[in-house]
Amino acid sequence: MNQMNYEGILPIRKPVGFTSHDVVAKSRGILRMKRIGHTGTLDPAVTGVLPLCLGRATRMVEYLQELPKEYEATLILGVATDTEDMSGKVLESTDQVSVTEEQVLDVLSKFTGTISQVPPMYSAIKQNGKRLYELAREGKTVERKAREVTIHELEMISFQPDDIHPRISFRTLCSKGTYIRTLCVDIGRALGVPAAMEELRRTMSAGIPEDQCITLEQLAEYVQSGTLQSHLIPVDQAVHHLPAHTVQEEKVKAAIQGQRLSSSVVEPDVVKGSTIRLYGPDQQFLGIFRVDESTGAVTPVKVFHPE
Repeated sequence: MNQMNYEGILPIRKPVGFTSHDVVAKSRGILRMKRIGHTGTLDPAVTGVLPLCLGRATRMVEYLQELPKEYEATLILGVATDTEDMSGKVLESTDQVSVTEEQVLDVLSKFTGTISQVPPMYSAIKQNGKRLYELAREGKTVERKAREVTIHELEMISFQPDDIHPRISFRTLCSKGTYIRTLCVDIGRALGVPAAMEELRRTMSAGIPEDQCITLEQLAEYVQSGTLQSHLIPVDQAVHHLPAHTVQEEKVKAAIQGQRLSSSVVEPDVVKGSTIRLYGPDQQFLGIFRVDESTGAVTPVKVFHPE
């Protein structure tokens, strides 16, 4: 089989036990191509949406990472661990948990909006050149700066109060950089009890819902049958949150040569300082451009030459 030059966003449903890097490596083997990137790490125990960028689509990773992500999680009350999930060492455990559904709903309502999180020690954030999880494995704990994240939506799916350790399942739509493990711990703290994340699934990333994803097994099947291209999301469609503008035919060549275009090439209502998708009159995607804040000139950011 000849090597294919696939281009676009490949929406993979990550299986349990795989790191994001494992999924990329497996996909490289199946697709027989090296230029593959992912849009945000998932821990091995976490399943769900992992968009992979193939070929030139790797240039879009930064834009896809900026989009909110949706998760479904289950937290367990009465248990605290050093990793904030159930993979870690238990630091505290109590079977004396008395929490009502009303209390849970009240606490969850207080976590929407901009909140402050202290990243967990078991995370990939670098501090003084070393990743926090490396320090944690050495038994070290360092002070971490709190970071602001945004919880756009947070709703309870179910509450199981009758177990020795009650469980809360919830769905959340949140900004990039949100640690759901930490959110679980903080929810427990607000309820006055230790807590840890028991289960996590990413149900949307980069605007791609879980039902649009394919498994690694399906990936291999589609490559074999030659039908994979129909399952890829086109590069420009993946950044559909950016406003689209069309230029006249005589400006297409200048645009794909990376030249700065005058403000007159786009519609008058374009917002200065915005990042836009630019198209030719035949809906040919020319790339990502930025509208200058002061002059309104259209400058190239990521040019996509026709292939």
